[in-house]
Amino acid sequence: MDYSFIIRRAKASDATDVYTIVQKAFREYAQAAGLNDLEALRETVDDIEREIRSKVVYIALIDKAVVGTVRVDISGDTAYISRFAVNASHRNIGIGKSLMNLVDKYLISKKVRQVSLHTASRYCILMRFYYGRGFYVESVSHDRGYPRARLVKEYNSFCH
Repeated sequence: MDYSFIIRRAKASDATDVYTIVQKAFREYAQAAGLNDLEALRETVDDIEREIRSKVVYIALIDKAVVGTVRVDISGDTAYISRFAVNASHRNIGIGKSLMNLVDKYLISKKVRQVSLHTASRYCILMRFYYGRGFYVESVSHDRGYPRARLVKEYNSFCH
């Protein structure tokens, strides 16, 4: 099957679609990581609308349907990535890589020197994905009841 997708900045009117994909992806993430509760699953459409207005939120679309999303929050020369999700039925066709490549280009254009994110360190598929994008494990904490890795990517470093 031939998939073509577009990526663009999310608008407030996309909040319901972003909510739907985040809920689906993070329920799957919680199950795969053996978790009972995630902050992402308590988020409302109104919360997402606020996030779209205050942060950079990208969405990937196929035939006008949202199939992927990622959020970026910049603070000075560092940034934080959250709510990265790709619909299970649309994985392994380049959507996640394209979203992350766009985030990289955006952050480099904003002179960000380092970006970080958190993920369940036991979720092997995601850990491999992030390693493949140039992230490394900076630390692992158990503050949320599971081994949660803080992954970091430095721009202009040997990992990039």
